[in-house]
Amino acid sequence: MTASSAPPALDVRQHLVGLLRAALASVAPSQGLAEIVLERPKQASHGDFASNLALQLARELKTNPRQVAERLVRELPPSPHVTKAEVAGAGFINFTLAPAARTAVVAVILAAGGDFGRGPARNGRLARRLQVEFVSANPTGPLHVGHGRGAAYGASLASLLAFAGYEVTREYYVNDAGRQMDILAVSAWLRYLELFDEPIAFPPNAYQGGYVREMAEQIKQAHGDRYVHPAEAVLACVPETDDIEARLDGFILAGKDLLGEDWAYVHGHVLSEQLADCRADLEEFGVHFDAWFSERSLYDTGMVARAVEQLEKSGHIYTQDGAKWFQSTAFGDEKDRVVQRENGIYTYFASDIAYHLNKFERGFDKVIDVWGADHHGYIPRVKGALLASGADAARLDVTLVQFVSLFRDGQKVSMSTRSGEYVTLRQLREEVGNDACRFFYMLRKCDQALDFDLDLAKSQSNDNPVYYVQYAHARICSVLAQWEGDQAALGKADLAPLLHEREFALCARLAEFPELIQQAARDYAPHALAFYLKDLAGDFHGWYNAERVLVDDAATREARLALALATRQVLRNGLSLLGVSQPMSM
Repeated sequence: MTASSAPPALDVRQHLVGLLRAALASVAPSQGLAEIVLERPKQASHGDFASNLALQLARELKTNPRQVAERLVRELPPSPHVTKAEVAGAGFINFTLAPAARTAVVAVILAAGGDFGRGPARNGRLARRLQVEFVSANPTGPLHVGHGRGAAYGASLASLLAFAGYEVTREYYVNDAGRQMDILAVSAWLRYLELFDEPIAFPPNAYQGGYVREMAEQIKQAHGDRYVHPAEAVLACVPETDDIEARLDGFILAGKDLLGEDWAYVHGHVLSEQLADCRADLEEFGVHFDAWFSERSLYDTGMVARAVEQLEKSGHIYTQDGAKWFQSTAFGDEKDRVVQRENGIYTYFASDIAYHLNKFERGFDKVIDVWGADHHGYIPRVKGALLASGADAARLDVTLVQFVSLFRDGQKVSMSTRSGEYVTLRQLREEVGNDACRFFYMLRKCDQALDFDLDLAKSQSNDNPVYYVQYAHARICSVLAQWEGDQAALGKADLAPLLHEREFALCARLAEFPELIQQAARDYAPHALAFYLKDLAGDFHGWYNAERVLVDDAATREARLALALATRQVLRNGLSLLGVSQPMSM
């Protein structure tokens, strides 16, 4: 090793802020608390950092921004880390760093390791305890590719927020009460009756998938003909009408009446089977939850009734045609909403109100819901109900995840829902792998529709973004394996031989990672991390192809190895947040 001590852990941004703060004290002492923002210029010729401080101060000082900038530059304290500070454009101050300052991030990364980019624990005025509720699909069948995008987004967002310094709880809301579960139960029961040759035409709006037949067979294997009733008795409960939803409700009524207490078994069996399948699918996808919250518990504990009662006391409920309505139009909704039907049954909306009130009661500073794009209209009514209940609706943020379209051989893959013909998340994972799924889902902002190219996701080429990023990681592992040296010692390497522009550009990209984490967390935008990793991989591949790493000169070799090792660390940190593996070889 050519150096006996590690480079100083220089925080370049804070150093430049300190210089500007000192200059500000001389130029405009009254503005000493002004916010100082530093950004990376888009063009390398404009230096390493730029500040618009002079433009901010010009109005208060009633002076031309360029003149303010010139005064600030004159008052900047001398610094061994800055080779040039100059005024540009309308009054920007551009800083060009000394080579050692440009490469100092390498030592910082190697010292921090897996914690590089991790934010401090949040407290004070910033939200500290966050809850992210995502997926929350009805346990009425296998998860499909749309659920997969919500799962990948929610899991990545939660990991990003935790890494940024927040205390995060990941929650799945289990819709184990209500009509959809009744439809699944009666679907399985009718398929069960088919196994005993009871002639009942299966409803077209019941659940059609093969998994329903499998559950029917399970019931038969476990209990034989215990739940068999004649077709005539079943059909006697079903109205003769063209309204297929009314007929389906009739089948549900038949199941409940004829099975009596046994209905609870059928209902419980299909729920446990589908929920277990959902859990397993998500676990295999690398998506984990801290809590699974039961909708049924809201009814069993009286929380739904209390939520409606609270709205009544606040004067936001009225009765019409025997039903109770929430005045959601008073809060920006397009029409008022029923919370309790004339038969006394509470609506989904009522349980959703109770659920969100319960979230706030659990002490979360902020709750983040990840919903499908078709729930856009649901936002004002939920927030309105929270406001009407006296809760702080500003503590609820909702992010919408747009639809996914699959393409194979340039052709769109058809998908459907209750018919059971849709493409499941498990099928997608089996075809392209978890890594491609997780990364490709992050290649668009969540509120933008996503075209998922199956052929590209499976290709081993630089056009495949996940392959491109993982290959950068594997390349570095290969170089380090060829070197066979002490990687831990590279943290003390002399970085002075790093003098090429590609090396400075790569260092600059690495230095962006902590701020990228904070900004992406603030914006609920894990896709920004995927974009960053693509850019970082591009910078690395460009440098690697232009400069040999394992050169004969020991000092240059160790400096370049340290840069490669720092790049690998940041790739690892970023990929792990997205739930993507970091292969040693490819």
